Amino acid sequence: MDVRFIASFSVISAHPAEDHRLFVDVLGLPLQPPESVDDADYVFSEKIPGAKHFGVWPLGEAALACFGQETWPESRPVPQATIEFEVDDVEAAARELEGKGYNLVHPARTEPWKQIIARLQTPDGLLIGICFTPWLHDA
Repeated sequence: MDVRFIASFSVISAHPAEDHRLFVDVLGLPLQPPESVDDADYVFSEKIPGAKHFGVWPLGEAALACFGQETWPESRPVPQATIEFEVDDVEAAARELEGKGYNLVHPARTEPWKQIIARLQTPDGLLIGICFTPWLHDA
């Protein structure tokens, strides 16, 4: 697998209002909600030096993206963060992971925001995305 770069790092928050206060009000990070999603509490920035994308992702929204439900399954460790690694071929990378014995949270798929991503989870709960994020590539 050829990882091109770290596409994203996001805190996964069970307390988004408190984390919003810390990251935006106290640390002064320029986090904003996505323009294309009306009801999301997710906030992020692609304008923080040294990071392509940094976000604060509410746990319920992470559960919805991974499992199609708003609560995290009790059978899995609750994640505190997610990191996404950019690859050229998400489907091939997902097959490679499965071939090496890793169970995916979900297979490669295209999210509503046009990112192609497959996710897995470490035993400690870190959510890992293997992705292709079109807007992070030069035209």
